[in-house]
Amino acid sequence: MTDLNATAMTACKDDQRPLGALSRPADAEERLANAVRTILEAVGENPEREGLQDTPQRVAKMYLEVFGGLYEDPREHLKTQFSADQHHAAVIVKDIRFHSMCEHHLLPVHGKAHVAYLPAGGRLTGLSKLARVVEGFARRPQLQERMTDQVAQAMEDVLAPEAVLVVIEAEHMCMSMRGVRSPGSTTVTTVARGTWKHDHAARMEILSLLRG
Repeated sequence: MTDLNATAMTACKDDQRPLGALSRPADAEERLANAVRTILEAVGENPEREGLQDTPQRVAKMYLEVFGGLYEDPREHLKTQFSADQHHAAVIVKDIRFHSMCEHHLLPVHGKAHVAYLPAGGRLTGLSKLARVVEGFARRPQLQERMTDQVAQAMEDVLAPEAVLVVIEAEHMCMSMRGVRSPGSTTVTTVARGTWKHDHAARMEILSLLRG
């Protein structure tokens, strides 16, 4: 198992997105509310009218909730481990539902993640912990491709398994409600690590189980 602090800034070094937690600014809610008020004024609205008076504060609280994953290290969930049963076959959790926000337009992304790993040394983690890892990375300004990599990297960092496979399927509101306006379109991203990266037959077997 690697040192989480040592890998926090290196695992996503190309885009400078740490896997670990950021510090939440003390005045985050106030700054967010002021920014929302500015947006309302910029589009010609009156933030003082009855329907909008509390909107800046409501939106500020909402953003701090949906971006709450910035202030936690999702890998911490995987530190709950069990090895007494010495299970060495694949572990698969399918259809982990999540909601995220596309960092390009700050519009919702929703879908499901499927994760699988091949334990090494019998090291297992709780099934719910895998879902919490997905949720933690989802609750950030995200790119689906990055989120797929982050989930896989987190599992490698903490569980040190023989193999990892992550598949994410999601609909992006930046495609559904603006721009090309293509509702119902789905983006699929995959990451394979360890033996499943190089063993095509084994990878395809796990993929068929994930999608079956």
